[in-house]
Formats: sequence, C-alpha cells, structure tokens
Amino acid sequence: MEQSAVHLWVRTEPFIVGTLPLPPPAKFSLHYLRKISTYVRTRAREGGYPRLFWPTWKHIACGKLQLAKDIAWLYFEIFDSLVVRTPEERLEWAELISSCVCEEDVEKQRSKLSVDTLQFLLFLYIQQLNKVSLRTSLIGEEWPSPRNRSPSPDFTGKSICHNKTWNDCSHQAFVYNHLSDLLELLLDPEQLSDSSHCTHNSQVCPEAVQALSFLIEGTVSKARKVYPIHELALWQPLHSESGFSKISKTFSFSKLEAWLRCCLTANPFGTSACLKTGKKLAWAQQVEGTTKRAKIACNTHMAPKIHRIVVMTQVYKQTLAKSSETLVGAHVKIHRCNESFIYLLSPLRSVTVEKCRNSTLVLGPVQTSLHLHGCDNVKVIAVCHRLSVSSTSGCTFHVLTPTRPLLLAGNQMVTFAPFHTHYPMLEDHMAKNGLATVPNYWDKPMVVCRENNDARIFRLLPPCEFYVFVIPFEMEGDTTEIPGGLPPAYQKALGQREQKIQIWQKTVKEAGLTKYQEGNI
Repeated sequence: MEQSAVHLWVRTEPFIVGTLPLPPPAKFSLHYLRKISTYVRTRAREGGYPRLFWPTWKHIACGKLQLAKDIAWLYFEIFDSLVVRTPEERLEWAELISSCVCEEDVEKQRSKLSVDTLQFLLFLYIQQLNKVSLRTSLIGEEWPSPRNRSPSPDFTGKSICHNKTWNDCSHQAFVYNHLSDLLELLLDPEQLSDSSHCTHNSQVCPEAVQALSFLIEGTVSKARKVYPIHELALWQPLHSESGFSKISKTFSFSKLEAWLRCCLTANPFGTSACLKTGKKLAWAQQVEGTTKRAKIACNTHMAPKIHRIVVMTQVYKQTLAKSSETLVGAHVKIHRCNESFIYLLSPLRSVTVEKCRNSTLVLGPVQTSLHLHGCDNVKVIAVCHRLSVSSTSGCTFHVLTPTRPLLLAGNQMVTFAPFHTHYPMLEDHMAKNGLATVPNYWDKPMVVCRENNDARIFRLLPPCEFYVFVIPFEMEGDTTEIPGGLPPAYQKALGQREQKIQIWQKTVKEAGLTKYQEGNI
C-alpha cells in the first residue's frame, strides 16, 4: 500500500442480505445490546465471547429479550448465512440437519454453531435500519409501506432505491449517524463510563476494529484492491490518523471515530453507483413504445466478485432469458417488471423483486436471500436459501428451500408449492452455491408479522392444481429431472392425470374415427 488518500465506505451485503425488511424487536435497542455485550464477556467460558454459540444466544434471546425461539434462531441463522463458508461446508450442514429425526437432534447440531460475538452485535444493531419512526411515517418517508405506489422511476436510482435495504445512501447515513454507538458497542465494558458511554481516554482493541470490518471497507487512492477496515487502520503510515498506539496496542476511541467520519464516502460498488455509471445491458428488446423504458445495468465489469450488482427495471411484455457470467454471484434487483417471463439461469447471490405484476420469474439457485415486496400476481420458481415476502397479493412460490419461508407484513393470498422444474445446469449451480435438496421447508412458512388476527394469509397449492413447468431453452448440462423429486401427493396427482390422458388417447384410437371426427373432438 502506498501512502495516499484513504477512502472508506459501508459494505452493501450486510444490509441487502442481513437486515430483515421489517421493524426489529424492541429489545434490539442500544440499551439492551450494551447489556448483552457486557453479559457475553462474563460468560466467555460458556460460549459467549469471542465466539457466541447458539445455546448462549438462545438463553439471552429467549430468557432475557423475551423472543420466541424461532425468531432467535432466525436472526442467528441469517447472520450465519453471511459468514464466508465453502459450498462443501454448506452441503455438509444440510446433510447433518436432514439426518436429524427429532427436534432434539436438530438442537444438538445447532449447539455446535457459533458466530463472531462482536460482529453479531453489529448485525443486531443494524436491524434498526428498518425501525419505524413516527416522524418519518408522518412525512411519508418510512419504508416498508404496504401497497405503496410511487411514481414511475427514472434510471438515476432516486426512486428505484427508496427501499432502505437496497439504498446504499441509507446505509452510509445510518452508519455515519450511529458511528459512536457502533464503536461503543464494541468496547470492553471497562472502557465505558458508569452511564455506559465512552470517555475521553477510552481505548478500542484491534479485535473490535476487526469486527467493524463486517460493515466498513476501503481502498487507498481509489485503487482497485479492497481492504477490510482493520487492515487499513493498522497500516503504519496511518497510525497517527487512526489513533493506533504501538505501545498500548489499542486505538484512541476519539481519533478512530474522527478518522472514520473523515474518510467515509459513497460506496463505489453500491446500487447508486451501478445505476449512475454501471454498464447498461441490452438484454431487453428495445422496440418502439413502452418497452423502450426497460433498462438493465450492472457493475460486474469493474466491481470485485463479492460486490457484483445487476439491476433491471420496467421490463414490459417480454420474455427475457439469460445464463451469463454477469449474473454469477450477483445481487440482483428486479423492479417494476410487468406481464413478462424472466429467466435468470445462473447461480445468484441474492435477489430482490419489487413492484412487479403479472409476471413469471424463473431463477437460478439463490445462495442467500430471495425477497419480494409490493408485487401482484407474480409466480416465482427458485431454489433459494431463504425466501421472504412482504406486501404482496396473489403471488405463487414454487420453491426448494432449507429454511422456512418468511411471511412479513401486508401479504394477501400467498400460495406455496413444491419446486417443479429443471434446466441442464441446475444441479451444478446448486452445488456451486452450497444448496442441497434436503431439508426442504417449502410447505412450512413462518408468519413473522401476524395481521388481522388469524386470517389465512397463505395456502399450500392443492395437488389437483399442480403441473410441472418446462423451461423452453436448450443448454449444456447433466440435470434431466426435478432435483429431489416431487412430494408424493403431487407426484400421484401428475400420474393420475397422465393415466387419464393415456386412457383417453387409447379410447380415441380404438374408436376408429376419421381425421375429420378426431379434429372435432
């Protein structure tokens, strides 16, 4: 690294994948998180610090924060999905869970899991991104707002990014405005005053700054190579600015905070940059009329692999099919697409679908989260690690997923059905993303935001309404059938339907009809 200007920015993925698009539990406030920070350090030998094990988090979440066990596991598992692991490790975990025969066995396996304690505290804190504010609700800036219809966006990103989860400007503002709290959360309790705040001589240990790399990274002189924040902060030419002391091996809290604030800038690989300066893709047909509004942009030509973003908006009355290196490992946003068939047959990192109508989306395996918001009459066919749904109406999900689908606020008439298609590279793409065929919880959705008491928000597709879906494109590959097969009831319904067709065809053949009579049946 050559000594020159340092540029820092807020990482996109913890917000896109890690923040649930709903108000967080009330006890994820700074007050309670500080208490947790102190508590886990006193339970270091019991799996609290520096690694937080599932049993300890379950004890804290259920016993002290009064969360339901399913919700406690949900946040723990979402954070775990952000941790870098090989596909083989993910597949091994799936095999372990699928071999469990009872809840007690599942708990035994979960008890072996641990996460970085300090990073997990940061993860819980950033759930405040979607905290409902009375003030912003009154002036109409709050998100999510069920069934909200905003004016058609241009392609500057101003309207398309009103969703805080995807808006890197909101990420930057959130971290900047809460930087003191985030740093205090990482401090050893001995460095805090009686009122749980930092003092003028508070010191930050290197492990705490390393944890901050979960949220912040940067470059030197806008070089292409990206460094985690702790590597930059510990770089010798920057010691006087970052506040690092070689004697104490710690950072001055005040100097570190001032340096971070001074260097924090817009994310060069975020959604805003992608929309403004990203490469425009001619995947959608550009014909006269409304389809001229269709726009697709990506940053894959200049972003490191883990920062890939593809945004498509206003695809109208088209069939768009792609299996492309541009999509591999990318965070994909599909926005305001209507009356279209969209096939993205590549292994994807995450997918967000917003304000789409009357469309069918067939997706390659989604390694982390697949989220729909504000959609009407959309059919989604996908293998994904997690599915979450908010403010949708009349949508159908044919999914294969190892986690329970999440029903958030504002949904009506949601239908869940088994995954029912394949394409030649599907199993290869699933292996690449560490997704197995078991366990599969497509039929066990979790209603996270229960509204209107016990009104039925969802249904499981009746077998009599079930048909397989054929992807009408030729590709190279070895997959020739639906991965994992179909649930028995649905396989039986298909078999009975096929049998009726065969009987009918035999009856027609044996009737000795003329071609004219056959054509009029």
